[in-house]
Amino acid sequence: MNGEQTVLVTGGSGFLGGWCIVELLQRGYSVRTTIRDLAREGEVRAAVGSQLDPGDRLTVLAADLTQDEGWAEAVEGCDYVLHVASPFPAAQPKDPDELIVPAREGTLRVLRASLAAGVQRVVVTSSVAAVRNSGPDAGRDGRELTEADWSDPDDRSLTPYTRSKTIAELAAWELMREQGAEERLVTVQPGAIVGPILSGGRSYSLEAIERLLQGRMPGLPRLGFSFIDVRDVAALEVAALSAPEAGGQRLLAAGSFLWFSEVAEILRARLGEQASKVPTRKIPNFVVRAMALVDPSVRSVAGELGQKTTYSLENARRRVGWSPRPVEETIVDCARSLLAQPAEPVAAGAT
Repeated sequence: MNGEQTVLVTGGSGFLGGWCIVELLQRGYSVRTTIRDLAREGEVRAAVGSQLDPGDRLTVLAADLTQDEGWAEAVEGCDYVLHVASPFPAAQPKDPDELIVPAREGTLRVLRASLAAGVQRVVVTSSVAAVRNSGPDAGRDGRELTEADWSDPDDRSLTPYTRSKTIAELAAWELMREQGAEERLVTVQPGAIVGPILSGGRSYSLEAIERLLQGRMPGLPRLGFSFIDVRDVAALEVAALSAPEAGGQRLLAAGSFLWFSEVAEILRARLGEQASKVPTRKIPNFVVRAMALVDPSVRSVAGELGQKTTYSLENARRRVGWSPRPVEETIVDCARSLLAQPAEPVAAGAT
C-alpha cells in the first residue's frame, strides 16, 4: 500500500479528476486536490464518497491555474502530481488565447511548483488533439497514430482547443528538458472520455452520449470518436506515477473508434426501452454543416465529419501493462449512469 505517499490532483471537481482521486484512494495513497472555489468542496467529497469513504486521506485546497497563489502550498510534501485540470469548452472561443494561455501557463505553473517542491514525477493530462493533426492525412491513411505524432501548434485552421492542448504539452516537455528533468514527466493523451459519472455535474465530453439518449439529435451524423473509459484513463495515470519505464513518455489512451451510428446501435441493443429516444436515421454532412452555423457545439466537431482516426496503445501497454476495457461496456455504463442521475448545469471539464 501507499499510505505514506501523497499525490496532488489538480481539478478534483472535474470528471477525470474525480475518478483519479478515487483510483488513488483505492490504491492506498493520500490525496490532495485543488479546485478553484472551495465552495465546491462538498461536491468533490460527495462525488468521491459515492465510491468509497476517503476518511482523512483527502484534503481539498483552493488554487487557480491563472494565478501563482496557492500552488507552492498545494505541492508541498507531495510525492507525485497528477495535473488534470484544463478547460474543455462547450464552444470554441473566438480568441484562441482564451484557451491557449491558461492551458499553457497553468501547466507551467504546476510544473514549476512541482520541481521546486521536489516532486518525484508529474503526469500531465494532454489529449489526442495534440496527436491527430500531424499532417493532412495523419491517421486517415489506415495508419495508427503513435506517441511520435504531434499536431501542428501553428496551424490556425485547427480549433483553439486543439492548439491549446498541443501548445501546453509542448511547453511542458520544453520546460522539463531545460531543467534536466524529462524523466520526471509523463503525458497522457486520452480520446473522448466517457463512462460512469460520480455526480449530477456533466463534463462536456459526455454530451455525445447524453444527446443520443435524450433524442436531442435530429439524426446520426457521420461522426465518430475514439472513446475511452474514464476509469481506465485514471488507472493509466496513477500507474504512470511510479512505473519506472513510464518516465519521459507520452502514453496514448484512445480506445476503440466508433461512429455515432455504432454507439446508437449499442445503446438500443443493451438498454431497450431506455434507449427509445436514440435516433435511427442518418443525416448527411451538409445538414450537420448547416447546424454548425447556429450551434457552437456542433461547429466544434464539424471538421471531423467522415474522418476516422485510430491510435496505437502499444506504448502504454509496454510501459505500464495497461489495456482498456471493452468499449461496449464503457458506453453502456456511461448511459446507465447518466439515466440514473439528474443533470446539473454543464461545467467546464478536464480532459
